[in-house]
Amino acid sequence: MSSRATILEKIKQNQPTTTSELPNLGTLGLESFEILDTYKAVLKGIGGDFVEVPNYDAIITFVKKNYATEKRMITTIPELAEIATTDWFNDDPHTLENVELTLIKAHFGVAENSALWVTDDLLGQRVAPFITQYLAIVVHKKDIVATMHQAYERIGNQEYGFGTFIAGPSKTADIEQSLVLGAHGARGLTVFLMD
Repeated sequence: MSSRATILEKIKQNQPTTTSELPNLGTLGLESFEILDTYKAVLKGIGGDFVEVPNYDAIITFVKKNYATEKRMITTIPELAEIATTDWFNDDPHTLENVELTLIKAHFGVAENSALWVTDDLLGQRVAPFITQYLAIVVHKKDIVATMHQAYERIGNQEYGFGTFIAGPSKTADIEQSLVLGAHGARGLTVFLMD
């Protein structure tokens, strides 16, 4: 008998005779706090920013006022075509190296860590939120859940090719705990909290 077979046989012989029930995790994620206020506070704490907006017109006005509109901007949101290119999805990802601002939607946000869930159907290209200088993500206020437990309940049975949580701008810290924003991705993140 090989050593592998011997080990597996010993494991098989030493299995528990009875099984115990898994713990009930239903109480996790029932923390009581103001979801939107928590989301905003955590986002600010990790270097992001938020703007509360009633509609896409308010986003257009904000972008025109606060970003260099003469530089390249891309979006996957048709309502923002006035300020950003919407016909870049099939371009070679290397051609996105000069993007100043990328505007995308999120499926939902998570208050406890200010993460935003995005999948490939919202991104246009997977590289878009990571190669841009600045990133802006639109999420509806009603689509912010309290905890990651609730977030995973929402995405548990979904089918998607690529999905990721994005929280705040890119950041890194060295051993001396010097925090650097925009180290290896977007230098800034603005979340548009839409009514």
